[in-house]
Amino acid sequence: MSDKNNKALKPGWGRVKFGDVVRLSKARSQDPLTDGFDRYVGLEHLEPRDLRIRSWGNVADGVTFTSVFQPGQVLFGKRRAYQRKVAVADFSGVCSGDIYVLETKDAQTLLPELLPFICQTDAFFDHAVGTSAGSLSPRTNWTSLADFEFTLPPMDEQHRLVKLLSSIEECLASLAEADVVTTALENSRLEDALALVPADRVLAVEKLVPHGPKNGVSPKANADERGYPTLSIGAVRDGRIVAGGNTKYAEISEAEAAAFELKANDVLVVRGNGNKLLTGKCGLVDVVPKGCFYPDLLIRLKFDEKIIRPEFAVLQWNSQSTHNRLISRAKSTNGIWKINGADIRQHVLKVPEVEEQDALLEEMRAIRSARKDIATRKAAIQNLKLHALGSIENGGVNVI
Repeated sequence: MSDKNNKALKPGWGRVKFGDVVRLSKARSQDPLTDGFDRYVGLEHLEPRDLRIRSWGNVADGVTFTSVFQPGQVLFGKRRAYQRKVAVADFSGVCSGDIYVLETKDAQTLLPELLPFICQTDAFFDHAVGTSAGSLSPRTNWTSLADFEFTLPPMDEQHRLVKLLSSIEECLASLAEADVVTTALENSRLEDALALVPADRVLAVEKLVPHGPKNGVSPKANADERGYPTLSIGAVRDGRIVAGGNTKYAEISEAEAAAFELKANDVLVVRGNGNKLLTGKCGLVDVVPKGCFYPDLLIRLKFDEKIIRPEFAVLQWNSQSTHNRLISRAKSTNGIWKINGADIRQHVLKVPEVEEQDALLEEMRAIRSARKDIATRKAAIQNLKLHALGSIENGGVNVI
């Protein structure tokens, strides 16, 4: 490498090509079951940005994969590299031909434990994506990956980075587990409460809303913010209406704007979606831009708050058992799953006394607050990881 490039590096760091320090494993098994491999890994088993392999298939169920991997080797998804699928094997098995099995050539030059983190840097993925060929299912190739150039830290710095990045991974794994447990607690607490509601407190939606439900309106949007703000369907997210990043503008009359203007505690239901599981989901309106109206693919409900709290209605509505009942009514047209006003009016909700609803909502808010705290901590740790990975990309200038 040129002296000019090396001047930008921290002392002891050097630029190398990926193929000079990393080997593509060519181990194969023509009969995995006979060779003692009982698990296989396909691209569908690798999660983006997750170094752990959390699922796999059974070889006994039938598989044509022949590429062998061993514990400690790195699995990289070469097809659609933009999905950022990299994992470290903690068991042996066979994997898809769309997965490269990588290992370091010399552990005294590149620590095996640092390799997966190098494969998670933005620079590595940019190179993999930039060298991929094919329109529908682009793939990168080993020759191109081998040419990827990166900065290699000295061995003492490698050990320090591995210790730091491994600790960050453990922290992220713990936070992910905490989120799963907290989400399960939220769901089970809600389902337990609903199971105690007597049959005479199960009411059709039409008895819970004084007016409607009412479809929105969708005039042609414009790019120069003429007219009134309106929402895209993506605003319905996790039981809330998130206007940020999901707002556009369209021109409608003043009368229409008034008729379809959103107010706090309105509930918007997704009327149609290509994904059946998203059809019928709803969100509670909290803060939206002044004068904001809702589009035709959403249906508005205004619940009678003396009978059912809108927040309680949304929590129940989006619960798995309640949502499953609603989408059982959905019909598919041209690949779009839809429900209509009649489906919603006939949909039933469990309605305990408002005092019970309020007490449960206090519990649920506390659980959701814990989930939000977990998400905040996870984002902070991920930023720390990005900073650490960045030090590999820039020759240790911002090493931490």
